[in-house]
Amino acid sequence: MATQKKDIRALSKEQLRDFFLQEGEKAFRGNQVYEWLWQKSAHSFEDMTNISKEMRNMLENNFVINHIKVDTMQRSADGTVKNAVRLHDGLIVESVLIPTSTRTTACVSSQVGCSLDCKFCATARLKRMRNLNPDEIYDQVVVIDQESRLYHNRPLSNIVFMGMGEPLMNYNNVLKAINKITSPEGLGMSPKRIVVSTSGVPKMIKKMADDGVKFKLAVSLHSAIDEVRTSIMPFNASFPLSDLREALQYWYAKTKNRITYEYVVWNGINDKRKDVDALVAFCKFAPSKVNLIEYNPIDDGVFQQANSKVLDMYQSVLEANHITVTVRRSRGKDIDAACGQLANKT
Repeated sequence: MATQKKDIRALSKEQLRDFFLQEGEKAFRGNQVYEWLWQKSAHSFEDMTNISKEMRNMLENNFVINHIKVDTMQRSADGTVKNAVRLHDGLIVESVLIPTSTRTTACVSSQVGCSLDCKFCATARLKRMRNLNPDEIYDQVVVIDQESRLYHNRPLSNIVFMGMGEPLMNYNNVLKAINKITSPEGLGMSPKRIVVSTSGVPKMIKKMADDGVKFKLAVSLHSAIDEVRTSIMPFNASFPLSDLREALQYWYAKTKNRITYEYVVWNGINDKRKDVDALVAFCKFAPSKVNLIEYNPIDDGVFQQANSKVLDMYQSVLEANHITVTVRRSRGKDIDAACGQLANKT
């Protein structure tokens, strides 16, 4: 019976060096292969031109490179690019390139589907099928960097974990991917240009702080009133705002990195003055800033973007309380690439 080939990118550089030693070859061959796999993003062993044909065959017989493939790519009128990415087992996730005049940002996925149940998000309607491996997360970034160079004539500058899935429910793989992305042996990007966005898993926020991570934290908050938040994000019943607040205070005490709150304002849900006041109070527990995000409908009409007067009220009250606030206009809406719309319609 044929033995199952191992995913070569699950091996560390030391394990690759050991493999070559066991095969009677020099250990430095492991370094060369590692460089091909990560820095050069080789899709096949045939690409590895500085090692012999015999060694490439040996790798082919023992290992597989589970590279992602872009199944479909859509380009928006505003320059946004959405990739439907096919994984080695046929499942699909989506990732997005978001350009502005000063930067290009990769919005990447961490799970196929999502572990959580936010009612306003299209991804949450897909059951969580599996976590992405570190190399599958890394590959999304590599593809978007290539697209950024091709379409915008500059390398990728920022990464946000705001695609499909809850990153903190796939914490170990997300961390491994970020370590590869930021390593000089990988893409060499600064961790300060990476934002991990969570719906709020208190235990994991504390773990990140304990692990001394260098990337930034964003929290999808959407309400600072427990009953309101639970009505739109039912998991809040298990992770109430008091627990989230304590975890965020812990995060700030450990990291000294301020928190970004992602916040959508909906008609009839969180559009009253009491909602703003609750947000202001929540922001004061640890240094933070607020991104007010334009809502992108997901077909059923239950959630409707609040009108501009309400957004103005939020903005003026937050600013009066010396809280930094930005209104984020959505991009890529014409190709369902905007925040909350990633659901593999293709």
